[in-house]
Amino acid sequence: MTIESVKKHFVDEKLNLEVIEMDTSTATVELAANALGVEPARIAKTMALRLKERDILIMTKGDVRIDNRKFKDYFGQKAKFISAEDLEETTGHPVGGVCPFGLIKPLDIYLDKSLKVFDYVYPAGGGPNTCVKIDVDYLAKVTKGIWIDVCNE
Repeated sequence: MTIESVKKHFVDEKLNLEVIEMDTSTATVELAANALGVEPARIAKTMALRLKERDILIMTKGDVRIDNRKFKDYFGQKAKFISAEDLEETTGHPVGGVCPFGLIKPLDIYLDKSLKVFDYVYPAGGGPNTCVKIDVDYLAKVTKGIWIDVCNE
């Protein structure tokens, strides 16, 4: 179970984090924001993308979109989302639960600078009704995230 892999990751790495399990779906930015009573921007979207030579995760503020020009300038290729069919095989998480924790295999994690406007954010926690409250600086530290600028405001 993927929520369990996230919890195990937190214990194994001695991270002061917990998975918040909700009675309602948090599978989209809007649903998560409503369930938590926060603005959609504070939901940290985690997107799984496939580059020619590797798969990556990009985390962004909940109300922004990837700017194709910025993405291509940084990565040298177009953004291509990993299909829903391949998502669990790549991350270990289902659609609506993708997060940078408890991954099935190591992936490079990129954090869009849009997240820096917040002190804390809520990424998913491995399932479509979960989240994790995390300080943005701590998120960068524990994910070894690389700060980039690939989104439109």
